[in-house]
Amino acid sequence: MDPSEDGMNEPVVSLRGVRADLGSRPVLRGIDLTVHHGEVVALLGANGSGKSTAVRSIIGQVQTGAGEIELFGTDRRRFRDWHRVGYVPQRTTAAGGVPATVTEVVSSGRLSRARFGVLRKADHAAVRAALELVGMADRAKDSVNALSGGQHQRVLIARALASEPELLIMDEPMAGVDLASQEVLAHTLREQVSQGTTVLLVLHELGPLEPLIDRAVVLRDGCVVHDGPPPKAVGQHALPGHDHVHPHAPAGHEPIRTGLLS
Repeated sequence: MDPSEDGMNEPVVSLRGVRADLGSRPVLRGIDLTVHHGEVVALLGANGSGKSTAVRSIIGQVQTGAGEIELFGTDRRRFRDWHRVGYVPQRTTAAGGVPATVTEVVSSGRLSRARFGVLRKADHAAVRAALELVGMADRAKDSVNALSGGQHQRVLIARALASEPELLIMDEPMAGVDLASQEVLAHTLREQVSQGTTVLLVLHELGPLEPLIDRAVVLRDGCVVHDGPPPKAVGQHALPGHDHVHPHAPAGHEPIRTGLLS
């Protein structure tokens, strides 16, 4: 089928000239970002570069001061099909201490698809499938408060997957996660990508997800300084101290130093 016939040529995410402040501090300084159907895009940069603010502006958690944001070709302010979007927040900022079971937390991610807020057979099946995918089916009845950090992260990802999203946005999914859980999360992401899910990831470093990344967008001081192949593929090994210069980096910006990303 011709992509133009089914809308597949329309960007899934589009940011144009987006600016955002936190208090009086400019965090995003007019960034452009486009993510197309089926792409896996990593948003990289040092702490404070604006990565998390960018993805939170996409889902409406951060108010923007200027620019345009579209999801599936619709202005974000008019977008209503949130079941098409799965969001995994940073584990450190996700609500904790909630007296809920693993199944209850994951089921909450299915409510956007449930009719009148009532989960039916297909909804429960989707929740079970999400738990299986992240290797947490055996902990389904346990309290989330009894989980390790890596297990908690898997539950947050299962919650996002329960709605069977077309776009998956993940903010630092590997942060503070043990190696075993990192491998499970990498496998989970491979499964989603193989099914055509579009993925936008905030990452501090590429790690085990590197083979899945189609494109890297590097932010520095709220500006895009690189949009293209992941830094390791730009022409040098990504060892601390190696510089990668984006040919279209804004004047006055220093070369990208990959040591900032690790």
